[in-house]
Amino acid sequence: MGISKVMGCVSTILLSTSVFLKKSGRTYTAVPLLLSALVGYTVSIASHPAVNLPLILGKSSHGSFPLWSKFLFAPYLLTVRVYTVFKRMKRRESLYDEIVEGLYLGGWPTSLSRLPPGDPVVIDCTCELPRTYFVPAESYLCIPLWDSRSPDPTQIECAVHWGCQKRSEKKPVYIHCANGMIELLEGIVLMKTSDTTILSSFGMPGFEN
Repeated sequence: MGISKVMGCVSTILLSTSVFLKKSGRTYTAVPLLLSALVGYTVSIASHPAVNLPLILGKSSHGSFPLWSKFLFAPYLLTVRVYTVFKRMKRRESLYDEIVEGLYLGGWPTSLSRLPPGDPVVIDCTCELPRTYFVPAESYLCIPLWDSRSPDPTQIECAVHWGCQKRSEKKPVYIHCANGMIELLEGIVLMKTSDTTILSSFGMPGFEN
């Protein structure tokens, strides 16, 4: 089930609960649930494939969120952070995987120890999670995507060119979304382009000139 459907279902439950509490005279309890439901419906619409508007959350190119976004979308942003950490703990997955030499794929790094070795640069493919403090701005590229969504050709080209530039500087590249979905890597490294040197410079088999 996609994020749009999940948020729609969760928001409907919150709205129904809010209405029930309001009718029971528990207005103070109902209001927060109502506001959370409205935020959820907004995210549900914005994340629908027909709309696909991750920029609605206001995440900057430096990976930070403005105050208005933190306030307006607080229920969603906080829930995503908690869910991401909990899901990683529950699955007990590897922190990251090395796809080829110098190219890593994983989930949102919550601490410095969760980054690959070698002081990697980071390609952040989330629109809901911030750049963590231990990742320098000059070693960071944000490609805002909803969780489990693939990047479009323009975003792919941007990520590949930036990543190749950093690889030419002998820097490891760490690509992450919220949970380390393999679809993300497929979307980036399987870009069909006439400039095959872009992909072969990552060391991907089958893309050499």
